[in-house]
Amino acid sequence: MFALFDDAGKFLAGRVMSEADSSMQIELDSGKRVKVKAANVLLKFAKPSPAELIAQAAAQATDIDTDLVWEVAPEEDFGFDELAREYFSDNADAVQQAAMLMRLFETPHYFHRRGKGRFKKAPEDILKQALVAIERKKQIALQIEQWAQELAAGQCPAPIKDQLYKILFKPDKNGAEYKAVVEAAKQAQRAPLDLLKDAGAIDSPYQFHWKRFLFENFPKGTGFPALEAPPIKDELPVSPAQAFSIDDSMTTEIDDALSVQGLGSGTVVFGIHIAAPSLAILPGSPIDGVARGRMSTVYMPGHKITMLPDDVVQTYTLQEGRDCPAVSLYVTFDEATLAVQSSETKLERVPIVSNLRHDQLDGVITEPTLTGEAQATYAHAAELAFAFRLAKHLKAQREVVRGKPETFNRPDYSFKLVSEAGTNTMHDGIEPTGVEQVLIGTRQRGAPLDLIVAEAMILANSTWGGWLAELGVPGIYRSQASLQPGIKVRMSTKPAPHAGMGVAQYTWATSPLRRYVDLVNQWQIVACAKNGRTAALAAPFKPKDAELFAVISNFDTAYSTYNGFQSAMERYWTLTYLGQPDLSELACAVMVNGLVRADSLPLVFKAIGADNLPRHARVRVRITGVDLLTLDVHASVIARLDEAGSTTDEGDTEGEGDEEVLDNAGPLTLAIDVSDADAPTGDAPTA
Repeated sequence: MFALFDDAGKFLAGRVMSEADSSMQIELDSGKRVKVKAANVLLKFAKPSPAELIAQAAAQATDIDTDLVWEVAPEEDFGFDELAREYFSDNADAVQQAAMLMRLFETPHYFHRRGKGRFKKAPEDILKQALVAIERKKQIALQIEQWAQELAAGQCPAPIKDQLYKILFKPDKNGAEYKAVVEAAKQAQRAPLDLLKDAGAIDSPYQFHWKRFLFENFPKGTGFPALEAPPIKDELPVSPAQAFSIDDSMTTEIDDALSVQGLGSGTVVFGIHIAAPSLAILPGSPIDGVARGRMSTVYMPGHKITMLPDDVVQTYTLQEGRDCPAVSLYVTFDEATLAVQSSETKLERVPIVSNLRHDQLDGVITEPTLTGEAQATYAHAAELAFAFRLAKHLKAQREVVRGKPETFNRPDYSFKLVSEAGTNTMHDGIEPTGVEQVLIGTRQRGAPLDLIVAEAMILANSTWGGWLAELGVPGIYRSQASLQPGIKVRMSTKPAPHAGMGVAQYTWATSPLRRYVDLVNQWQIVACAKNGRTAALAAPFKPKDAELFAVISNFDTAYSTYNGFQSAMERYWTLTYLGQPDLSELACAVMVNGLVRADSLPLVFKAIGADNLPRHARVRVRITGVDLLTLDVHASVIARLDEAGSTTDEGDTEGEGDEEVLDNAGPLTLAIDVSDADAPTGDAPTA
């Protein structure tokens, strides 16, 4: 005697060795003996053999007309053997009964299972819906196969091109477009990115990087809703100071300006004036919602995405020729010793008499003219001379606290994109397309005008940070426990020393038109200026306010993302610059892990042959190729430029920043996994 039984949805058959009331011992063709519950035994038969029954039943099952079976099936529950006798004949044999069992089991949309060997036919409306779904799934499978074949042949179907960035970086693994890319990659035995690039899915490397960034961070676009800048209702006195700002020519968000009063009197009042959008924009207002959604202006070569609409920015920016609302910090110094005598914060309107542009004046306003070694023929010469002397003094004081001097051994680089029409994209507000000519200029870090502005902002941010703490008003601080490698700057709501700056506490409050953290801190500072010792009660954010922690978290994420994108686009345009015929070789300094840093360009990359060279070794590197899509550089060391074993220091003396360099030099990562197109939707692994 043989028996057919159900083993977890799989039909097996074998010889019955023994039988009890509730179970059987059955020997399979493999010789294995299994104990089977009697309830799982569906059919007993004497012939044919178990293997023949399974094979013959499977063959006959495919010939059964499922629609006819559904028509003749009773409305109530039934057994497969009953329906076999109805369909075949009253004398349906074991093979025919097993065939009917298999057919019913594999068509659950026609017949619902009601127990071991028991079924009930599906209602007509449910069956129709199921058949439509099955047909749709079949058509989708055909569509996936067609798209995959087109991709493998070098043609990109429009639906896949339209969802390119979603497929690559935030895929729906159940989507037909994603599955088609995975299938095509398997068929062609190629990486998905290479496959899509060759199929024409990517218009250009620049558009790839730009649109990816927008897809991930500005899915609704970079435009602003219709918003009007609210007026400042406070009656603000006009300051007697005559202020001037120092920025790049492309800067439209002029946040800060400086003034100097009392020269020659023995007591000098140094003014730091910050644009005051906080006097009009209130927490929770529509404009605040926009600023909080973006958290910061996004910078990149030749273009920027502002935190606030341009009309709003222009309302509060420190434009020359206007009396501009400002939060002013006045610090009184002894003119001879530069000792601090007092400080005061005022809310006022400040006359802005000049917007100085350092890119136009760096060659004019130099250290010799500021120190009197050469004649100064520019505006604000006396004020700038004092500001420069003060900046050097403040820097020296900070370096004592830091424990070591601040050194800048590498220049800053500036990027200028020139359109086909010959215009500057940043100046004209034109969004780059990727075909522009790129010009890379250098500017020594720590130039006199830079030093003046930097020290003034550090003075303001550290002074205001201490004032907030003194009045018990929370703010958003930046701190660094030490200068040891790996100790990074962190943000918190409590003051703490900033070892990198060499100050007791440090806030960000001097760029409220460009950074949301600065706007938040300015609200708190304004509350202090208006309310003094009772400011803690009037400030928008109270101690341990959950909103402050949320701002820190969101800002930190956004700011890191924006900085990463800026670095990537600077790398893109630098690699584009490398495409010029005379730039096939570069002088470089060896770093770590085979990385080298170019002397004349903002570029760090791996070079074959650099792994075993000492750090800071001078080498000449030949560029053999660049990939503008992955931002990779292919290069090799061809010569040493210094004596073997030399460790002349031309870069960071403590390795500061190498971790970020390694991150930025890494490969492009995708969220597409060619190993499993049918995985559930969710966080996808990188490939």
